[in-house]
Amino acid sequence: QVQLVESGGGLVQPGGSLKLSCAASRSISSADAMGWYRQAQGKQRESVAAITIGGSTNHRDSVKGRFTISRDNAKNTMYLQMNSLKREDTAVYYCYTNWGTSYWGQGTQVTVSS
Repeated sequence: QVQLVESGGGLVQPGGSLKLSCAASRSISSADAMGWYRQAQGKQRESVAAITIGGSTNHRDSVKGRFTISRDNAKNTMYLQMNSLKREDTAVYYCYTNWGTSYWGQGTQVTVSS
């Protein structure tokens, strides 16, 4: 069974940075797509960023210029570098990968507060 384990969440002040990691239990080099979603309390889950097998990326408009998705196939790990964090970025962040079937991590809490 495939496992995705997120880490790197926590409490940060507005304007601060965090780097999320998503470690997979199998090789990600063949993953069709990988990405991050987030879900704020009382809101629907929304896509944050995605990266294809070829390395193409896209980010939702509200995080462009602040967040960067990347992947390290050798480490079977995907990352989300988050800079200039805002209170509205507060949410549980989930990573996913797709090898024909989608797999999800358990989520990591990111709280942006002073």
